[in-house]
Amino acid sequence: MRERTTILFVCLGNICRSPLAEGVFLHLARARGVADGFEVDSAGTGGWHAGSPPDPRTEASARRHGVTLVSRARQVVAPEDFQRFEWLIAMDHSNARHLRRAGAPAARLRLLRSFDPALAHLAPDDPGLAVPDPYVGGEGGEGGEEGFEAVYEMVASACAGLLDELLRGRVGGGERGP
Repeated sequence: MRERTTILFVCLGNICRSPLAEGVFLHLARARGVADGFEVDSAGTGGWHAGSPPDPRTEASARRHGVTLVSRARQVVAPEDFQRFEWLIAMDHSNARHLRRAGAPAARLRLLRSFDPALAHLAPDDPGLAVPDPYVGGEGGEGGEEGFEAVYEMVASACAGLLDELLRGRVGGGERGP
């Protein structure tokens, strides 16, 4: 049995949603004094941003909420990441499909917002479980501050739910999967 729970947050380019989820989850775990129980990382299904820091708009949103982002973008490495991480947490249905096609075990693959208690009534394939990509055209594009703040709120609520579930030991394979 692992000493620490391992979690990989996954989005498209790994500069907006997944590094935010990584940072928020660690922030929440530190605040509750349980960060040592987790190994957390983030990655993208695409590799075009590999080595880049998070989008400045994502960093600004996180900073406004006291969250520090330290990761650099990288692409998911299959099958290594699927062996290394117990939980593969996708930001949207497209990311989840990409991970499944790459060989991710379905029992360990979940959508982040499936952990948001306010969305417990939604079916696993409901579009409302997606964290929308705020990037929209890159820096200076249409992804304004409001979009990044909305994503922050979604991610924060879902990460709090994920942490609660993990600490209660209630996360099980396959339930409410994508």
